[in-house]
Amino acid sequence: MKRKYVWRSLALLLTVLIIAVIWLILGNRNPDLDQPSVPPANPDEQIKQGEYLARIGNCMSCHTARGGESYAGGRAVPTPFGNIYTSNLTPDAETGLGKWSNTDFWQAMHNGKSKDGSLLYPAFPYTNYTRVTRADSDAIFAYLQTLPTVQQKNIAPELRFPYDNRALLYVWRALYFRPGQYANDDRQSVEWNRGAYLAQGLGHCSACHSPRDSFGGTDLKTELGGGMIPVLNWYAPPLNGNRETSLGNWEVEHLAALMKTGVAPQRSVSGPMAEVVAGSLQHMHKDDAHALAGYLKSLPQQSAAPLVAAESMREESKQAMIDAGAKLYEDQCISCHQASGKGVPSIYPALAGSRAITTPVATNAIRMVLYGGYAPSTGGNPRPYGMPPFGQSMTDEEVAAVVTYIRNAWGNQGTAILPNDVNRYRSRH
Repeated sequence: MKRKYVWRSLALLLTVLIIAVIWLILGNRNPDLDQPSVPPANPDEQIKQGEYLARIGNCMSCHTARGGESYAGGRAVPTPFGNIYTSNLTPDAETGLGKWSNTDFWQAMHNGKSKDGSLLYPAFPYTNYTRVTRADSDAIFAYLQTLPTVQQKNIAPELRFPYDNRALLYVWRALYFRPGQYANDDRQSVEWNRGAYLAQGLGHCSACHSPRDSFGGTDLKTELGGGMIPVLNWYAPPLNGNRETSLGNWEVEHLAALMKTGVAPQRSVSGPMAEVVAGSLQHMHKDDAHALAGYLKSLPQQSAAPLVAAESMREESKQAMIDAGAKLYEDQCISCHQASGKGVPSIYPALAGSRAITTPVATNAIRMVLYGGYAPSTGGNPRPYGMPPFGQSMTDEEVAAVVTYIRNAWGNQGTAILPNDVNRYRSRH
């Protein structure tokens, strides 16, 4: 038995080595890395542009620990394999980017490699950032070099075995990573291409809004098709023009407003998206927000919508749950979301006709009832309205009943939610 285990381990190691060699020979050929840096015509304008681009990339939010110095790193990025901590981006010579050149930074952005050539973990979304142009990468680096120096050592990843072995990154990259800059589609407008560049590159929308496999990889065929955000336990909905499951019924102006302010008629953001809007998207230029919204609405449905689960209870039992949920809604919810379920425009989101409510993945609706939530405070919505948590005052059965009710009232159609479904998210907060 022991000999059999040894042979299996050797076979696995040999497979890793073969894939690594193939990647080094083929996958690591990247002529884009030879692209020279062009000195800016106006260094001050380059730094200003870099500050804007860093905001669009949400760099500060990720590279700032709670209560810590901006851009000094140390924030934990939870993954199914353990925690990875963001790095210090300030120009400190020992712990930050003080000894880096713009070419070193370009290598990290474009090819996912550190200054010393070591492979970066894809919690840093270089799979998206590889599409960023050299000029934009240089602008971001120029801005980061102007930040106050903060001496703060970087924290080593805390990953379970065998994921703590960086050699496995060669395999992961061979499977999921192809470096390459964004190329304009000449069949599309300038605005469309700008939106595509932002979504695919610095915006790294697919990092959350795509399904991931057991190794944390995404398939380009299902990019932006929606998926659960690992560990955070929120569902990021699909981003495409499908009328039934995504953005097809949205006005471009409303979608752009949602990204910049966190609210739109009948809609608001919450959860991880609220943080993205607060720290990043609200700072987008109006033209860029409009371009991004237009691009997303133009996309075809990338993957099949989540399958509607078979109804888990008999019709009379479901109806009894809906009736119980209706009473709870009248007692707890009607003053904000209205008897009609239409809410109050730009204040309380509509529940009637909302795909966020009727989607087969009911995670977000359950979490909102349990824990409440606020839209972000933004320049366009400085005093957002919010929803209080009901997890402490409602049992799992009551939360299941009210969510089942709103999924089936006002013409909505959705499967019943079981108390066990609620308890699963109550224990994963």
